[in-house]
This record gives sequence, C-alpha cells and structure tokens, in this order.
Amino acid sequence: MTTSDDAPTTEQLEREGDAAADFIEGLLDIADLDGDLELDVRQGRAYVSVESDDESLRPLADPNVVQALQEITRLAVQRETGEFSRLILDVAGSRDARRSQLSGLVDQAIARLDEGASQASLPAMSSYERKIVHDIVAERGYVSESYGERADRHAVVRKA
Repeated sequence: MTTSDDAPTTEQLEREGDAAADFIEGLLDIADLDGDLELDVRQGRAYVSVESDDESLRPLADPNVVQALQEITRLAVQRETGEFSRLILDVAGSRDARRSQLSGLVDQAIARLDEGASQASLPAMSSYERKIVHDIVAERGYVSESYGERADRHAVVRKA
C-alpha cells in the first residue's frame, strides 16, 4: 500500500489500469457498446482510453459524462485495490477535444490581458483540467494560479 506521500509504482498503476479496464468493459457490455481499451501509465497516473471505429461512443464522450464515468471508475478501482485512484479516463478522444477547448479559453484570457486587464479568471473546472490550463499558460509564457474551493475552484491567468 502507498501512503499519501508515496508516489504509486508503475506496477500499482498498471494494476489500477487493469481494474479500470475490467470495470469499463462491464459497463460497455451492459450498455451493449463496442469499444477498444488501451491502458497506459502517464505522468504518474493510470490512463485508460476507450476508442471505437464507429460513432457508438459519441454520447459517452461528452466532457461531463467522461468526468462522471471517470469518478465511478475511480471508485471501482479503489474498491478493487484498496488504494485511492487518480486514473484518467478518455472516451473517443474526449481529452484531446477538451484540451483544445481549454486552449481556446486560455487564448481568450491572454487576449483580455493584452487588452489591459491585470488578470483573467477562467470558469471553474476539475483539478485535471486546471493542471492542463496551468501547463498551457506556462507554455505561452504567462503564469496562473488556482483559487476557490471545491466546485468553484478555477484558474486565474496573469502576465509573467
């Protein structure tokens, strides 16, 4: 078992991915949907991707649905492994699509800064999405911080 200070090992993350894949396969069977699962370990997290050659997964690729499925899957993994899970679930490329949307939000925030604003707040989002925003902001040469509590937590962008 890991403590809150210990990073999970690759073996533990692979076990998380396997448990998540089993759970997701069960959900897909119940919903009578076809999907190919790919498991990976990225940046200290288990990453599970569900893809399909047709449009059958499209309703599941909505960001809110993906977030809900991810949370349910994390709970199933925790039940299976006895460990808190920070796994990332991607359905039909939803994470890449969301990254593009977040990139657009960052561009809008930077435009407000270029117009003279001292800072630009983004809407509330998950910790994973805020991490992506912070990465995009840094890539563009700006700085960002998170403010707020729980569901209201959001990123604020400033000039470096």
